[in-house]
Amino acid sequence: MDHKKRFSAFVKLSAATLLLVITTDVLAWGQIGHRVTGELAEQYLTTEAKTKIAQLYPDMSLAEISTHADEMRSNPSEFWQKTANPWHYVTVPEGNLYDVEQHAPEVGDAYTALTSFTATLKSDTSSDADKRLALHFIVHIIGDLHQPFHAGDGTDRGGNDVKLEFFWEDSNLHRVWDSGLIDRQKLSYTEWTKWLGRKITPEMAAKWRTTDPKIWIKESIDFRTGLYPEGDRISWSYQYESLPIVKARLQMAGIRIAAYLNEHL
Repeated sequence: MDHKKRFSAFVKLSAATLLLVITTDVLAWGQIGHRVTGELAEQYLTTEAKTKIAQLYPDMSLAEISTHADEMRSNPSEFWQKTANPWHYVTVPEGNLYDVEQHAPEVGDAYTALTSFTATLKSDTSSDADKRLALHFIVHIIGDLHQPFHAGDGTDRGGNDVKLEFFWEDSNLHRVWDSGLIDRQKLSYTEWTKWLGRKITPEMAAKWRTTDPKIWIKESIDFRTGLYPEGDRISWSYQYESLPIVKARLQMAGIRIAAYLNEHL
């Protein structure tokens, strides 16, 4: 390979790597976490909801559907790089309750996107392609809103600017909650689902079965407030204190994805 070809290959690789870094900074739960929420949701869908999902995707589970909106963020199109980018989070300053008029920017956020995609999914005039996109985002956004730092306070990009060491490796608080805490357990998403699913009692499922996104957001804000570490090096004690919250939010998200789809499909 001559120098020009090598340089061209390097530029392409560097651009792809940069794009990956940019897009993964604001993912929620990572692939394992999202798949857990989708797989848990499957267990609580009504027959009618399952039928309608199968009409759109006869060979795809909610676990697979749940990660599409993140995977497509490596797509260089303007839609995925700019338009859809703000739809994964909301911004609510400390001491506030989410209000769409006050907190949603003109480009939209997770709440407004969820509202819009729900209307698309319910519309008799929407194409199947539009409904499939809507389903992808609905499943994904509900998961996102249960990650506490996807309801950021507007001061640190949802914890992305909080640089720290997590088990002696450079990271940031957002990434710790997206994937660090989950990935360190060395479990597959099916193992996570099995272990978390068996602990959800009928009483817990009934209590969590709210379809109001503002309630999910308030819960995330309430958790978020106490999740900032005192120092910039976190490991065992932070993991010990945080894992119960991670598990509960994954369980809640699974129940609510199902409840939301049962209500709107």
